[in-house]
Amino acid sequence: MARKTMLLGLIFLLMSACQARSGPPYEIIYTLNKGTEAPSQERSSAAPKPRIALVAKGIDIPYFIYAGEGAKQAGNDLGVDVIYAGPKTAGASGQIQVIEELIRQKVDMIAVSAADPDKLLTVLRQARAAGIRVITWDADTQSSGREFFVNMADPETVGRHLMDLLAGAMGDKGSFAVMTGSESAANAGEWLRWIRIQQQEYYPAMKLVEVASIDEDPVKAKLAARRLLSAYPDLGGMIGISSVVPPAAAEALEEAGRQGKVKLTGLSNPLLMSPYLKRDTAQTATLWSPKKLGYLTIAMGNNLLNGIPPADGQNIPGVGKIRMSGNTVVMGEPLDFTKENVDEYDF
Repeated sequence: MARKTMLLGLIFLLMSACQARSGPPYEIIYTLNKGTEAPSQERSSAAPKPRIALVAKGIDIPYFIYAGEGAKQAGNDLGVDVIYAGPKTAGASGQIQVIEELIRQKVDMIAVSAADPDKLLTVLRQARAAGIRVITWDADTQSSGREFFVNMADPETVGRHLMDLLAGAMGDKGSFAVMTGSESAANAGEWLRWIRIQQQEYYPAMKLVEVASIDEDPVKAKLAARRLLSAYPDLGGMIGISSVVPPAAAEALEEAGRQGKVKLTGLSNPLLMSPYLKRDTAQTATLWSPKKLGYLTIAMGNNLLNGIPPADGQNIPGVGKIRMSGNTVVMGEPLDFTKENVDEYDF
């Protein structure tokens, strides 16, 4: 108990330190502020609306659909023509085709959640050469490919927190696996790196047996979970670092009759995880509001088109105050969903 208390203290200090690094305080933004109103920006009826394309990793993934809804709301509030775009199947090649089409359409800005930080560089440079402003959101590319990155949370906080959640459920011991959406996505890579660091620093009695990549595909996620359960009969836990993983893994656990015996946590939407949390198949799910992330991305993009760069402590109407870390905009901290609070959220 004393060690857990110490670890909780360390996490608190860590999160405090993350905030302290930035200097001015910033607002923790993880609640759905129903009814939050942003002042609309009046534009002349003769002036064309700026067109900003929000490019998802996969257009049909619920996480990105919610982000697209937030982006559309921002478009309505701010007088921006928002295009929600992305490939049907997540991957860099599909995103490249989508971005090439957006270049042909001569949009004003492309905001992309990069499936691969390197493979998109060429097409993003083509966009910028064509006079299109480029920013990233959710998952970054190399900094030479964009002007700034809109991140939902500090990756160190996310990775360490996920490891703590699983360790708490497993009693700080046993073997576990991680399932990631994409090995090449920059955000997933950073989360995984901090999961490893947290395990090595604080949970020596736990062992990471495998990292499985599922290409942001729920079918592949379920197959991977089945395989892991078969390959590791003593497996004690799973962490999913893609929104499609935890619900797919939960289905596999229930089919195998190992719900509750193999602990499950990860990044996913509360609506997707609600039945599994209530049946104790999953112990927690963690996320931020994807709607608010989509809203923030469009707001920041519109500001940039109007000559207003992001700044630490800047208040974004309809969202709150942001924090800057280098040329990255940080929206806030993650929120945990449990069977006790999951009904409070609608995304």
